[in-house]
Amino acid sequence: MVHQPPPLPLGSDGEVDLRAPLTSDTILQVRTGRMAPLAPLSIKSGINKTLRSGPVQITKLGLEGDEQDPTFHGGVDKAVHGYCAAHYKSWQKEFSQAADRFVPGGFGENLVLGFMNERNVCIGDIFEISDSTAVLQISLPRQPCFKLNHRFHLPNFAPNTYRLSRTGYYFRVLTPGPVEAGNKLTLVSRPHPDWTIERIQRYLHKETDNYDMNLELSQIEEFGAECKDNFTRRVLRARAKANKKPKEKWVPYKVVERKEQTKRITSFVLEAVDKFTEREEKELSPGAHAKIKMGKCLVRAYSIVDGDKERFQLAVALEEKSRGGSKYLHREVKVGDVLQVGAITAAVPTVSAASHHVFVAGGVGVTAFLAMVEFYKSIHYSVVLHYAVRSADDVPFRDRIEELKKEGQLVLYDKAAGQRMDIRQIIQSRGWNSQLYFCGPKRLMDQAEREVKELGVYQKEVHYEAFEADMSGDPFEAVVANKGGVVVKVGEDETLLEVLQKQFDQPDSSCCVGNCKTCLVELKAGQVDHRGTALTDDEKVTSMLSCVSRGVGRITIEI
Repeated sequence: MVHQPPPLPLGSDGEVDLRAPLTSDTILQVRTGRMAPLAPLSIKSGINKTLRSGPVQITKLGLEGDEQDPTFHGGVDKAVHGYCAAHYKSWQKEFSQAADRFVPGGFGENLVLGFMNERNVCIGDIFEISDSTAVLQISLPRQPCFKLNHRFHLPNFAPNTYRLSRTGYYFRVLTPGPVEAGNKLTLVSRPHPDWTIERIQRYLHKETDNYDMNLELSQIEEFGAECKDNFTRRVLRARAKANKKPKEKWVPYKVVERKEQTKRITSFVLEAVDKFTEREEKELSPGAHAKIKMGKCLVRAYSIVDGDKERFQLAVALEEKSRGGSKYLHREVKVGDVLQVGAITAAVPTVSAASHHVFVAGGVGVTAFLAMVEFYKSIHYSVVLHYAVRSADDVPFRDRIEELKKEGQLVLYDKAAGQRMDIRQIIQSRGWNSQLYFCGPKRLMDQAEREVKELGVYQKEVHYEAFEADMSGDPFEAVVANKGGVVVKVGEDETLLEVLQKQFDQPDSSCCVGNCKTCLVELKAGQVDHRGTALTDDEKVTSMLSCVSRGVGRITIEI
């Protein structure tokens, strides 16, 4: 039964005034649900909740009879999800093509409320439930994920929820008790009146680099760990950046393990010589890579297979046409040696709005994606890895690969057995709202880029992670406009990045093969032979990747 609320505060336009002060509100509906497949995906979700009649007991972990994916929902900090019923009318107007899906319960909420919303509730607010012993406290804003896109069948819908501050909010349960439709939530304590959910979302999603606000938010004890830890990490990163000395770029790491994964591929575990302090951030996102200095001047970037900034693992294939890096590691480096490690940065983007993640790798290219596939698998995202190898003997990290295959998240293509990867078919069958990722030898990457263009895939739905690039070409000159018009000359076997770093010690660099934008420079005039995959067609008009792209004749840039 749906209970009609008492008269709600209305604005001058006759709509519910979402900014009206809140002292109490009525629970219109109570909903619970079991984990079930989120069609047409194979993953399960508890977002489909059914209406409950009569009293339902609230425990410290939520409503009895309710199930949640524990990766993102549920637990002490996310025991109960509340949502404002008045939001649905706005969604219906803004997304009329899905109006029939924007009805109470659509966001998977446990409590449907009349006008209690992100603008009039604050973090730490404590509410008593009428005719019950239950006491609830606002603990977190909801962080929407791709499941909302699927729920309403609207691509990239989820970001609208925090952009418009209509995400809903979580309660923790201070005192258990029964709840049913028609009960009132009454505000009894407000320890942080300046921090509405709406204002928190401003700094959580928009002004993310505001140090003072991040610091203040990190010190709110009532915050659930998800947000509190997020703001704390930002504070630590800001402090580390402020204390960083520009010349101290290279850090010594000892090779503590070396293992032959296959006849071509060897893995290395590197550990920082100086242990990290508690104030230093060790966490590393899956898909990161590290710059390694070998010998006096040889520098290469390699994907990190797993680990953190204090201890991580690389895997390198001995390439026939090696430019020195793979030969050095395979033939010279042994356990106990110390290598200099430069920037450790994220390269493969995390696209949380995608409903399905399709990774395509060839050979040692799997090292760029293995940790990401395992990460998505661990948080119950829909993911598959298409992996092409020369033979069954050329599979590194075999136990991890076999585990993915056993779980149905790997398709292996053995060239020696006559199995060929059909990239075009993989792209065509990827499914709605999918994200594509490619990493492998140049032949695979060139084909992937060609097929993506022919099939009209939107650029933002694809990520290319090259591990080799053609950097040579005809000599050219670059006028550096913001350095007094100095002209630098780039030889046929040099890159613009190398020349600029020698003369000006900038720009910064990371992947060195055109995957990221760390080395980006502004293009003011001239023609460029664009290489690499990090820039969109629009970005190529005003920018270039100095690590791989080459000017034609003379160009003008700013760094």
